[in-house]
Amino acid sequence: MSSVTIRNVEFINNPAKFSDVYQFRVTFECIAPLKDDLEWKLIFVSCPEKEDLDQELDDCLVGPVPIGINSFEFEGSPPDPSKIPPEDVLGVAALILTGSYNDQEFVRVGYYQNTEYDNEEMKETPPAKIAFERLVRDISAKPRVTRFQIKW
Repeated sequence: MSSVTIRNVEFINNPAKFSDVYQFRVTFECIAPLKDDLEWKLIFVSCPEKEDLDQELDDCLVGPVPIGINSFEFEGSPPDPSKIPPEDVLGVAALILTGSYNDQEFVRVGYYQNTEYDNEEMKETPPAKIAFERLVRDISAKPRVTRFQIKW
């Protein structure tokens, strides 16, 4: 049984410009005392076939964690456009939030992110060179949650 269970992840600024920071609130329940902090990471996956292109946007430590319902707000930097292959900029990417305890990942929450231009004309006829300042992102409301058994 997991000592920590995610109750909710709320994106505060969704949809947003592609270049905006990610802002969200994580609510979780802790049912047993934890002597160490929890580590949370936000990862952007533009190309699933090329793991070396994954970008860790930010990480944070949360603790000490009391028993009960807890929440924190997290800001993650936007992805570095220079690390995204041009053919993978528009369309669907993945945004992954991981939770770890003592270097053991106990939860992975994945979201689809759709990236497109902010107007119909550019959506229908995208410019030859990507105009990052005109891109917007929209993160799906339905996550895929994977839980892992760890030694608490």
